Amino acid sequence: MSGVRVAGTGLTPFGNAPERTSRDLFAEATQTAFEESGVPRADVEAVFYGNFMGELAEHQGHQGPLMAEAAGVQAPATRYESACASSGMAIRDAVMRVRNGEHDVVLVGGAERMTNLGTAGATEALAIAADDLWEVRAGMTFPGAYALMAQAYFDEFGGGREDLANVAVKNHDNALTNEKAQYQTAISVEEALDAPTVSSPLGLYDSCPLSDGAAALVITSEEYADEHDLDAPVAITGTGQGGDRMALHDRNHLARSPAARDAGAEAYADAGVDASDVDLAEVHDCFTIAEVLAIEALDLAQIGEGISAARDGRTTADGDVPINLSGGLKAKGHPVGATGASQIAEVTKLLAGTHPNSEHVADATTGLAHNAGGTVASATVHVLEVME
Repeated sequence: MSGVRVAGTGLTPFGNAPERTSRDLFAEATQTAFEESGVPRADVEAVFYGNFMGELAEHQGHQGPLMAEAAGVQAPATRYESACASSGMAIRDAVMRVRNGEHDVVLVGGAERMTNLGTAGATEALAIAADDLWEVRAGMTFPGAYALMAQAYFDEFGGGREDLANVAVKNHDNALTNEKAQYQTAISVEEALDAPTVSSPLGLYDSCPLSDGAAALVITSEEYADEHDLDAPVAITGTGQGGDRMALHDRNHLARSPAARDAGAEAYADAGVDASDVDLAEVHDCFTIAEVLAIEALDLAQIGEGISAARDGRTTADGDVPINLSGGLKAKGHPVGATGASQIAEVTKLLAGTHPNSEHVADATTGLAHNAGGTVASATVHVLEVME
């Protein structure tokens, strides 16, 4: 099988841009990715695109060929939908297609337009990633669902709102130097604790924002990268996918993420590494409790100890394993269809030494990206490594 290199990355700023369409955002991200990669558009053999709510936010389905056109590419194009893990799934498929020799060059990424719906409209649109029959019709929203998960965690392992506030503070600090981040502002634990309650025990600063944005990657086979003398030192060496029951009431534990655990185990085995080899990670922190559950599922923290990791400095920029040096979904933003691809872009830049926060991980050789859908009914994990 061929190795898979990340030849180029592109990100729009994440934030509030209700006047911009997804095709406009994706065109910007792909332009940057192609410029960075040095790969001609004519060499792209397939486009894999992640998007969740295009039909609701823009009355637009069949987005694969539309986004290929926006990117200036003439190639077969496929749209992937797996809630907030949409572009993570697209990347996983792209990696496998390059590995098996079907393609040498793939454009992969995602975009989402959300803020034009307003808070109420976007919340309703996001809710379709839950079980409509048994959760949505009963009034469940994702802040409520993650609040239930947070309370279940507190009941089983201890911890409290101050621990979660430390996660938010850490990720806001990480976003200060990220010019693509939606919130480049520091917050204090006290501010987080004093913020309005969204769904107890979660407050405003425990929640990611609504965001517009796009991310794109040009990935190639190792052979193509060598033949064309590309500057592409970072490879995607492991990929994994996991799943869980959709509705929370059907699960054995609310304070666990088996989908993330399965995806992580598969990705580690695929790359031939384990959690102790990971130098940094971007994990899906749509809510602060989600980061806690993710690092435990990925064996980056012991079960029951993830809650104190940020407070104790183990996951801060200068900690044992820095988590979400980009600012995470919490501060960088979460245009859901773009998130998985943006995580890969951030890890790539951190490992290549071209990210504003690379100084904190100057000797890093192995990174991880974890992308989750809904209340982690679906998850992808990718391992990235620097090749000699």
